[in-house]
Amino acid sequence: MRAIFAALAALAVPGVLASSPSMAGASSPDLELAVELDPGTRRLAVRADIVPATRDFRFELHETLNVTAASADGAPLPVRAGGHVGARRAWHVALPPTAARLHLEYAGTLPALDAQLDHRDVLQGLPPMASPQGSFLPSGGAWYPRPAALFAYRVTVSVPADQRAVVPGRLQSEDLPADGAGHGSGHYRARFEFGEPAEGIDLMAGPWLVRERMMARTAAAPVRLRTYFFRDLDATPGLADGYLDDTRRYLERYGEEIGPYPFTEFSVVASPLPTGFGMPTLTYLGAEVLKLPFIRATSLGHEVLHNWWGNGVYVDYARGNWSEGLTTFMADYAYKASESADAARAMRLGWLRDFAAVPAGEGQPLADFRSRTHGAAAAVGYGKAAMLFVMLRDLIGEDAFQRGIRAFWQAQRFRTASWSDLRAAFERASGRPLKVFFDQWLERAGGPEIRIARAEARGEGSRHRLSLAVEQKAPAYALRLPVELVFPDRSELRWIDVAAERQVVTMEVATMPEGVRLDPQLQVWRVLAPEQLPPILRQWIGARAPRLALASAAPDVREAAAALAQRFFEAKPQTIAPAEITHGSEPVLLAGLHADVDAALARAGLPSRPERLAGRGSAQVWTVTDAAGAPVAVVSVRDAEALQALLRPLPHYGAQSWLVFENAGAVERGVWPASAQLVPVRAAR
Repeated sequence: MRAIFAALAALAVPGVLASSPSMAGASSPDLELAVELDPGTRRLAVRADIVPATRDFRFELHETLNVTAASADGAPLPVRAGGHVGARRAWHVALPPTAARLHLEYAGTLPALDAQLDHRDVLQGLPPMASPQGSFLPSGGAWYPRPAALFAYRVTVSVPADQRAVVPGRLQSEDLPADGAGHGSGHYRARFEFGEPAEGIDLMAGPWLVRERMMARTAAAPVRLRTYFFRDLDATPGLADGYLDDTRRYLERYGEEIGPYPFTEFSVVASPLPTGFGMPTLTYLGAEVLKLPFIRATSLGHEVLHNWWGNGVYVDYARGNWSEGLTTFMADYAYKASESADAARAMRLGWLRDFAAVPAGEGQPLADFRSRTHGAAAAVGYGKAAMLFVMLRDLIGEDAFQRGIRAFWQAQRFRTASWSDLRAAFERASGRPLKVFFDQWLERAGGPEIRIARAEARGEGSRHRLSLAVEQKAPAYALRLPVELVFPDRSELRWIDVAAERQVVTMEVATMPEGVRLDPQLQVWRVLAPEQLPPILRQWIGARAPRLALASAAPDVREAAAALAQRFFEAKPQTIAPAEITHGSEPVLLAGLHADVDAALARAGLPSRPERLAGRGSAQVWTVTDAAGAPVAVVSVRDAEALQALLRPLPHYGAQSWLVFENAGAVERGVWPASAQLVPVRAAR
């Protein structure tokens, strides 16, 4: 999840331009920072010692920070401020020919941490922010002078006694305040080191309580496991211990699957913001998210795995972000597969439904995905990318796939890698060319639209020859497709290969099937048939021109509904009258009190409230499955307070068709059922 910060930072490295004079013969780029942060006043003061990539060193700092001194070998140097790019200011200093290290001093008052930011806001790139409740200085926030695209670093950080601070890397030393608990005078100081080439530096601070456990390893130094939790989180029985236990379990799992854990620590750090970021040696998760019971079984493992993919092997963003898809496949999807085949299929169906909900024209090739900034990008960068690995494993087999994963890690550890490097690893592991496979899934937007147009069987002695006419829209994909043969007493799965717009595939069967189903377990990325696509809220969230209909006249209800629409939709909605909800084709959100919603649905001739939802919870949300005109989603509430309670949670449930809320908690949710088409097999004449 730190992809957006890495991508932003990679764009702001003027010091590595080819036209700049190089530091030939000098040490590799590195950075040493002595940081003093006072969250109460938001004051940041930094002393930086830098080995830059070039003598003509150009860098950027956030506009709140000013350089007060520059020197080399003790001699002062002129430093010039340049223009602004957004909230960043350019700076320039030239090192003398004999100097290898630059000393800078800078300081300023950071922006206040905005506790009102929602999960979409934090994906857009954040400035460095500070407050007593928590401080976050993201790697892409221009709070330090970046010496190169990749660099080693050391950071010493000092914060007031009641605060703790953490930076990705090895904890070299730690000085606690005099009373050890942070209630007295003095400061907390810690020193961190990242000796491998790093993409950037994140710094976090907060009024945390710290718990620690050491994880022994047979052939390497032990791993320091920590939780940095706010007081209420730390007081929750079993919560910190549970995170420490599960962190160890994930580290052991991925160490066996991929290769030894590449760092000496891993921390779970509570954020006052709704973040979900994975960084080297830690994950920065929203405090409210950490309380959820399922996070340890899902998101925690995903973020631990990012220490191999994204933080252990870096992403060549210019050629596409492979890290999120591979991590989703080996974490989120693998956990579902371990649970059951049905759970894994449900996740694949969710990816395909999310893809189908992307507005026409907004899909992008997977090679163009950089980071998740909205729902359409997530459907591609997470769902389609993860499905690529599902299909690849089906194509080359489990053993070759696992060999490819381990070989990729060994070859690319702490290097910047691309989809091409992944392809090369899997080609060597499988002994087969994979260019066609990767090219079509990476370079083409969307997915194949494919169907079995006709199925016929002809008796040949004691056997039957089954012929399937398979059609797909041009230009055709080269596909390996599973086909289910349905007999009166059983079913059988066969795999077929197609690469043309219309292709007849034949196979021998013992008896004549009653029918066939294409890809019944949804193992291939494709455009699903309409009957396989019950409406989900993602269609409304990502709509290009959504509409809002207010069923109730009460001012407090209308105000809450307008606020919900602003958070729920990614585009600004148009407000319409309830009488217009069946007009036009753009999705409509109908919101109001229960009785007013029922009346509006009846006047529009739409289906009434589903029986399974009636009378339950403080709020009910559902999609209308058989609207004759525009797609309609309904938010029906007990009162204005129940509607206000949905502002933060509802946008997180895009994969659902219906939900029941009690205040801000979803007590039940689901997706309307869908059926797969059975194509009858006819006797050939």
